[in-house]
Amino acid sequence: MPPVTRTLIIINFAIFALQVPFDDALVSTFALWPLGRFLAQDLHTAVGFEPWQLVSYAFLHANFAHIGLNMLALYMFGRDVERTLGPRPYLLLYFAAVVSAALVQLLVATTLTEPYPTVGASGGIFGVLLAFGTLYPNRIVMLLFPPIPMPAWLFVVLFGVLELANGILGTEAGVAHFAHLGGMLGAYLVLRYWRGSEANDEDLYR
Repeated sequence: MPPVTRTLIIINFAIFALQVPFDDALVSTFALWPLGRFLAQDLHTAVGFEPWQLVSYAFLHANFAHIGLNMLALYMFGRDVERTLGPRPYLLLYFAAVVSAALVQLLVATTLTEPYPTVGASGGIFGVLLAFGTLYPNRIVMLLFPPIPMPAWLFVVLFGVLELANGILGTEAGVAHFAHLGGMLGAYLVLRYWRGSEANDEDLYR
């Protein structure tokens, strides 16, 4: 496993272990909260948005299934993306997706009447997923349920459409569907910028 993917997985599991005894404290401080200040009844404390939450939320998870699925996806798709891009660009793409997912979630949260925290690495992982589909569009991947093989580009498109539909229809309450789309958007913008820069460099040397 390449170093950045391995390190991200280790850090996520280490912080998840800390959530067992310190979950309320970590969530109140490091989860992504909507803009403003609120009294969180479950946490018995005032909470609200802080700038570091744009990144820190991505290292917290709701339960073992949540972190397990996220880290499995990071392991499956992040390895090849990191090997192709290199460690530094891969890390930049991952955190660009994390931050863009948080910004989209903040916009969505302003329309909600009751504030709730957002946690999970899904925004960054959806960015990695989009990068995988862009870099290896014809690579065959397999859905888990149902087990249907398809090219990576179609896999990514289907996930994007499903997240958009779930977000609009409000299905799967508690899942930040628009944050997932925000992660894909951040990765797309980074990849597009890099491709534009490469094209400009090629023009300079013609």
